[in-house]
Amino acid sequence: MLKILACLVIISGGGICGVLIARGYSLRPAELRSLKSALQMLETEITYAATPLAEALGLVAARADYRLAPLFEETRKELLSMSGCTAKEAWEKALLKFYPHSFLIGCDMAILRRLGGALGISDSSGQSKHLMLAMEQVEAELKKAEASALQNVKLWNSLGFLGGIVIVLIFY
Repeated sequence: MLKILACLVIISGGGICGVLIARGYSLRPAELRSLKSALQMLETEITYAATPLAEALGLVAARADYRLAPLFEETRKELLSMSGCTAKEAWEKALLKFYPHSFLIGCDMAILRRLGGALGISDSSGQSKHLMLAMEQVEAELKKAEASALQNVKLWNSLGFLGGIVIVLIFY
């Protein structure tokens, strides 16, 4: 009885590990879609509504997906604090807090870092161009992430359980 229970725990543990890895592959495209949408909202606020950056970030945070809202809200808070930091520094600080809790990878963060360098340093048309470029880059990463998810989600879901079964077979 104890042996059967141990086998089930090992197989379940392997399965859970596989499911968690697969979850990262499946949630990255959703996060990238939400990011693209949030950047479109920010571009609209800056370009067409001529909203000041801090206020635009707050509006985007209020309407963005719950996973991305903290990035924009944290940047807004940092800009409104009397610390005297630039928009780039505020964005970078927010990214450092946001990244560990997201499913984005290094190349996604590189896009966001480059965008941060352009925030608040030019007129609305210049910022619009940088936001449009970032959205195009996010779209390219989204296509790659969707292809990767298609391949890897089933693989990792199966591999986790099969790995657990192999471990059970080796030890018993």
